[in-house]
Amino acid sequence: QAQLVESGGGLVQAGGSLRLSCAASRSIFSFNTMGWYRQAPGKQRESVVSIATRGGTPDYADSVKGRFTISRDNANNMVYLQMNNLKPEDTAVYYCKGTTRDRDYWGQGTQVTVSS
Repeated sequence: QAQLVESGGGLVQAGGSLRLSCAASRSIFSFNTMGWYRQAPGKQRESVVSIATRGGTPDYADSVKGRFTISRDNANNMVYLQMNNLKPEDTAVYYCKGTTRDRDYWGQGTQVTVSS
């Protein structure tokens, strides 16, 4: 089982920025896709963004387009989520996800709280 560990969450004011990191225990290319999900209190987990590791256009949720950017550091097995112009509705636990042909892998989650 691959290990994904998120970090970088915290408390920020609306309009602020955070960068989340996802450290993978193996090559990013061992996954078919990678991305970020989030789950707010009382709500279902939702996709924030996903990318095919071999290329392609990232698929962003409409709610974060223009504000969030996914990036990778393949040499260091890292995936990032740069979050700018944060809004209170972005408050959630954010999870890193990697998919393979056999199964999906999830990180433990990192809390992002945006105050107004």
